[in-house]
Amino acid sequence: MSQVRTWSLTFPTPSVIFSRVMSAPLPYLFEDRTGHSTASDWDDIYDRLYLRVAPCPTTLNVTNVYTMNQRASRHRDTVPFDRTPSVILDFNRKGGEYATVSFVQKQGPRAGSVSTVPLSKYLRKTSMFGGSLSRKFTASDGQEYRWAFRGGVSGREWTCTRSDSYLVAHFDLKPPNTRTYGLSSGNSLTVYEHYASLSIELLASLTLMRYIQEHNL
Repeated sequence: MSQVRTWSLTFPTPSVIFSRVMSAPLPYLFEDRTGHSTASDWDDIYDRLYLRVAPCPTTLNVTNVYTMNQRASRHRDTVPFDRTPSVILDFNRKGGEYATVSFVQKQGPRAGSVSTVPLSKYLRKTSMFGGSLSRKFTASDGQEYRWAFRGGVSGREWTCTRSDSYLVAHFDLKPPNTRTYGLSSGNSLTVYEHYASLSIELLASLTLMRYIQEHNL
């Protein structure tokens, strides 16, 4: 007499599923407050990091990227603003080809030192005959990353990938016919958790890519 095999399937309970979801790394989702490429606050919706892109208060044609201590608010905007930027974007009144990018060392023995590189060397076209809106840069981790305008992904205005096409970050515009609430334009920058330490560099390079697009450089 042949034996009949029986199989039993075990499914995880809802609490186990919820625990797994909650323990998964959450991407940093920065809300774009104003929608202006060179003047906006970028706050992570989970309150892990607050960034600001703003014109330099003392120098024309210069935009700074700052790390902030708290979320954007109308009250915060009334307080005198005096912070050292993390990145300085000098667009230069002579033209885009003279633009520079400066990184301010915030910690360690070299704190306060500034390293400057021309925009054309920092953001390089991905190919000799490629379009201006597909460019690559080398981040502080020594790895190469690429920004592309509408890089084949539906709904994403800008996409950042590694050299092996692994998705790192993306900038999305507010979907049409969608209402906005509070201090937000509806646009957002998503940085995947593994690359959170590069958030300032990703925002700075995105700001430069949008500047290149706006000025047809």
